[in-house]
Amino acid sequence: MMLDERGWYVLGAILVLTLCSLLTRAGYMLLGDYLPLPDGLRRALRYAPAAALTGIIVPEVLPWQMGDVPTLDVRAVAAVFAIVVYWKTRNSLLMIGGGMVAYWLIRPWWPF
Repeated sequence: MMLDERGWYVLGAILVLTLCSLLTRAGYMLLGDYLPLPDGLRRALRYAPAAALTGIIVPEVLPWQMGDVPTLDVRAVAAVFAIVVYWKTRNSLLMIGGGMVAYWLIRPWWPF
């Protein structure tokens, strides 16, 4: 099997991206003892999971297009109910279950 110029480019891109991914993911595990993080950065990294989760959930719960008026749909109402359940119980499983039950119960009657 002979690779043409395009095939070598794709193979090279895959290898470079694999190396970059490996270095960024395993680099701290390999060099973490020798390069300690400053306290300010450690404190900031505590918020990274919440920020990532917010970045995934908010566009899905509040789907509006640029130039349109934001409208609430059934997912937003169910998400608010899930937030209230978590606020009252501090239980993540109840939050997920409560949000899904609210979504299933509200969806048939929600005007589309």
